[in-house]
Amino acid sequence: MQIEALLRSLWTAYAGLFWPALIFAGVALAFRGVEALHTARRASGEVRTNLLLFTFDIVAVTPLLMLMMSSVGAWLQAQGLRLFSAAQWEALPAALVVFIALFLGDFVAYWRHRLEHAGLIWPWHAVHHSDERMTWTTGLRFHPLNRLTTTLIDMSALALLGLPIWAVVVNGMVRHYYGMFIHMDLPWTYGPLGRVFVSPAMHRWHHVRDARGAGVNFATLFSVFDQAFGTYHVPGPCAAPLGVRDEIGKGAFAQLVWPLRVLMRNLRFRARVGTA
Repeated sequence: MQIEALLRSLWTAYAGLFWPALIFAGVALAFRGVEALHTARRASGEVRTNLLLFTFDIVAVTPLLMLMMSSVGAWLQAQGLRLFSAAQWEALPAALVVFIALFLGDFVAYWRHRLEHAGLIWPWHAVHHSDERMTWTTGLRFHPLNRLTTTLIDMSALALLGLPIWAVVVNGMVRHYYGMFIHMDLPWTYGPLGRVFVSPAMHRWHHVRDARGAGVNFATLFSVFDQAFGTYHVPGPCAAPLGVRDEIGKGAFAQLVWPLRVLMRNLRFRARVGTA
């Protein structure tokens, strides 16, 4: 029965990628022509790694995430830690509730994302940045521990607001699919709308290998947060090299192990310093 449940989970997860894959392929072909096929072929190795990590996520991480969020939600409810009641949210139009969930959710995620670029958490988040041939599948490439911290911080913040479950689900779906879209290899800056929404070009600057690009463009949906806090950087379409300077290694296994290697190296270094 467990194997059947696992296979159903994998089927559901990959079925959920079918329409995005079809739409993103259509967009790439429409705006980049045959070059989109060459780009896809060059990125095939990175895409394979992304899908293997996604599969591992569904098998090993998602069940733990569901249990964790259920426990956190129950604890928050038992403690009465809700800034707004269900009745207060029900009094608002559904469209406004969705906008609040998306806007405040992106505000929280902006600061969480900046935290992920700090020293202690960076090795786990670096796995996401290690893709040198960024495609929409890069939005699936996360280390399990990075996924756990991301979900815990983002969802806990929305739960504290007391947002209805349906609004939290909508927020998660929009962030998931739009997050995949902005990883596409498209030169779009959105023009004036780029001052409101995050564009593929804007997010590509976030992934550049050069250190100057490592500290910019942390939002996923609304570029207004990067503008407000001084991290907005979109000089135009991005053609700079992508990836990280660290030698993380190729393949899904190397991606999973590398943060642990960094942790062990740091522990050995501190042990040597402590005994010196």
